[in-house]
Amino acid sequence: MLFGCDFSSAPTARKPIVVAVGEMAGASVVALTRLHRFATLDAWGGWLDSCSPAWVGGFDFPFGLPRELIEHLQWPAAWDAWIAHYAALSRAEIRGTFAAFCAARPVGGKFAHRATDAPAGSSPSMKWVNPPVAYMLHAGVPRLLAAGATLPGQHVGTHKERIALEAYPGLLARELIGRRSYKSDDLARQSPEREVARADLLAALELGRTRLDLRLELTAAQRDGLRADPKGDELDAVLCLLQAAWALQRAGSAGPGYGLPRDMDPLEGWIVSA
Repeated sequence: MLFGCDFSSAPTARKPIVVAVGEMAGASVVALTRLHRFATLDAWGGWLDSCSPAWVGGFDFPFGLPRELIEHLQWPAAWDAWIAHYAALSRAEIRGTFAAFCAARPVGGKFAHRATDAPAGSSPSMKWVNPPVAYMLHAGVPRLLAAGATLPGQHVGTHKERIALEAYPGLLARELIGRRSYKSDDLARQSPEREVARADLLAALELGRTRLDLRLELTAAQRDGLRADPKGDELDAVLCLLQAAWALQRAGSAGPGYGLPRDMDPLEGWIVSA
């Protein structure tokens, strides 16, 4: 099974976790087969654990924190150990710890960054607001581990055939439509211009106009549904699906495999295809 996941650390029926499931329909074609929606973290985690015994998934949340931050806080220097420590913290403790770290740093350099942030154009994984990716890590990674997933270069799970990769839909979207906004959770900002941007993004994906050298295959109904989703959650899941497919083609590459850098810092992780 191949899938991409648009994640929320606090999902609801109105703002669920969305998973796009697909399959390789040729050497460079990814066919979207279905979309799943989960209104709770436990429902999503249960699905991960109970679905196909083998999968490769791209997940839109960080798998690590900046090494600079971990060393400053004197947290364990091994990935499994610091993840266990992090998972045991409350969100209030995370917010307080990270806010204190930022408060002691100069303007313009409040947050510590991972090596992957610059090439991916991603937010610092220690941010707890706009977007709250620190909470997404806190909610998501322990459930990947509970499902026995293997995180290449970071963790070998009880299911070595379940491969979890960090994805970021914004990386692929910007390649195709630049900085144009294609989604909004705010009803007042769900404009015709954003729908046009989604249509342009889908057209580029279907034509394979990306450096991933992959083409998205959709039915007319799927295309209409993705274009009509103003929040962009379904489209983001599809973008993560394509990044997972790109990684699958490079499963046996040098280093940790899956197209990840040979010198990837296991404490920090890496956004696939960055």
